[in-house]
Amino acid sequence: MEGSAFVLYNSNMRTTAPAPAIRVYNLFGESGDLPDVVHCETIASRSVLHDWTLAVHRHARLHQVLLIERGGGEATLDGRVMPLRPMQIVNVPVGHVHGFRFVPGTQGWVLTIAAEILDEALLAAEGLRGALSRSAVVRGTPQVRATMKQIFAEHAACNFGRAHLLRALSAAMIGLVARALASESSGNGTAESGLFRRFEALLEMHHLQRWSVADYAKALSITPTHLNRLTRTATGDTASHLILNRLIREARRNLVYTNLPVSTIAYALGFEDPAYFSRVYAAATGLSPRAFRAQLHGGE
Repeated sequence: MEGSAFVLYNSNMRTTAPAPAIRVYNLFGESGDLPDVVHCETIASRSVLHDWTLAVHRHARLHQVLLIERGGGEATLDGRVMPLRPMQIVNVPVGHVHGFRFVPGTQGWVLTIAAEILDEALLAAEGLRGALSRSAVVRGTPQVRATMKQIFAEHAACNFGRAHLLRALSAAMIGLVARALASESSGNGTAESGLFRRFEALLEMHHLQRWSVADYAKALSITPTHLNRLTRTATGDTASHLILNRLIREARRNLVYTNLPVSTIAYALGFEDPAYFSRVYAAATGLSPRAFRAQLHGGE
């Protein structure tokens, strides 16, 4: 069960599956799904508990941005080992396998954003999602550092408008990270990147129509095999899984932010049978829609 696993680092928090090859950990805990706009934590606060070494793991529905202030070490990103130095950004997209070995005393910040929050901030036509789908270490800027400090200060406070400001600041951070990733891109595979951005735009337009992989491939004038190769290169995931994840994210948003009955949500998402929708949702997230909503509101 991967869908409801919210992780940051290997910690004493509960695991969601018995000893998988790549471990998936909870960040917020299953009974506190989506409790805040973002999660903020310093690199040292958790790393020091594990001798500054964080084993490879992944998180199913969270995007992370790390900024190194002082110190460094190395990051393992989808099998690649990359050095870390001061004023570098580490971009960790949803689902990407990653781990860290920090020099003792390293200082910096970890910003964690749920995929649902990203969906609200990213417009397919702007092309940011394609840039952000690449795990990488890139140069930071004073603007990135200043924005990160603003986010952490706002997160720690309880001032009026806190959630609104966190959403706005997180959207700004994501934009700055996407800009840094784009500026340091080698430029290889530009045509493929354009195809992936077109796929993302089509996914936003047609996910409620329950298009299949073949439908998207036809719209892009490529084969389903080519589309799967394209999505694996861009995100490490299959086209079918990306299609399902988009539908599940839409379902979660409805379950969290509306009081609509589960059956109404199922019909709105293109399911003819609410019971089948519940089975699909449970298979993807480990909880039925009703159980997810009950946990969200502190029920059984």
